[in-house]
Amino acid sequence: MSVVNIILVVLAFSLLIIVHELGHFVLAKINGVKVLEFSLGMGPKIWGFKIKETEYNLKAFPIGGYVNMYGQDAPVDDPDSFSSKSPWRRITIVSAGVIMNFLLAIIIFVTVSMNFGFSENKLGDIQDNMPAKEAGLQKGDEIVRANGHKVFTSMDISVEINNSVNKPVKLDYLRNGVEYSVDVTPKKKDNAYMIGIIFANNTNPTFLDATKHSFKESATLITQTYRVLKNLFTGKADVTKEVGGPVTIVKMSNQAAQAGVWNLLYFTGYISIQLAIMNLLPFPALDGGWLIILLIEAITRKKVPDKVVQGINSIGFIALMALMVLVTIKDILYPIKF
Repeated sequence: MSVVNIILVVLAFSLLIIVHELGHFVLAKINGVKVLEFSLGMGPKIWGFKIKETEYNLKAFPIGGYVNMYGQDAPVDDPDSFSSKSPWRRITIVSAGVIMNFLLAIIIFVTVSMNFGFSENKLGDIQDNMPAKEAGLQKGDEIVRANGHKVFTSMDISVEINNSVNKPVKLDYLRNGVEYSVDVTPKKKDNAYMIGIIFANNTNPTFLDATKHSFKESATLITQTYRVLKNLFTGKADVTKEVGGPVTIVKMSNQAAQAGVWNLLYFTGYISIQLAIMNLLPFPALDGGWLIILLIEAITRKKVPDKVVQGINSIGFIALMALMVLVTIKDILYPIKF
């Protein structure tokens, strides 16, 4: 890993952290909550400065960041504290981080699409002597569902084809405004399963086209991620092949950086979506865990006891750190091949 790539990867991860924590910071300020510390990185302090009540710090290990709000860890009887605000105000503060990560991904995808275009769901060409042509698919057909799953982008179609080993993939498509269905069995070629379709490309999209596609691309990544999580929880996924931790992310980031700045930028958008989704999981110590507690308070209009909240978050944090260690060990012992 070259020095330039290391710098680019660190900058990419710093952008993700800054944007996420900036969301919490800005909404805290809007809601009148004192922010005691805005930190980029973890561990020993390298450099910092203070403006009014907020200390801005850069720390040694670029593996995260945080915003420390007054009254967040322990209740404080002060109108400027996090604990004094209504559940709905605290919900806006807690959810702001993941919203900013989604917005960052959209901005990145728009930028990439405007510069390089994007593949559409319509078929630009059909290869001879391949399953798609034999099944009757034609140039111009627009695929709307694959194996019953809604198609947002061509990536959804590719995933279903890759997952259909020795079995047909059901494609629902539009031709001249009429919907048809066909079963196509992928054929192995060049160590990959394919059906012989080439997607049409929008090589000169307008800003509106790029924006629409960016929302569709985000929808694809969200649905595909939740499907993987579902398979993990139901035991259908292979943990050694489909679960990656910090080591895997660094390796993939390095590969993206080697392929060029634009590839690293797109990968940053991808990771931004993943970061938002993971933070939304209803797990203690994550934003999703906080949101569950706050929603309970907002709906019941009863405060969850502070000792209960602190206990849940402490246990959740320990479990989260233990999970990170296990995933890192898994990355080392059973690295994902790509």
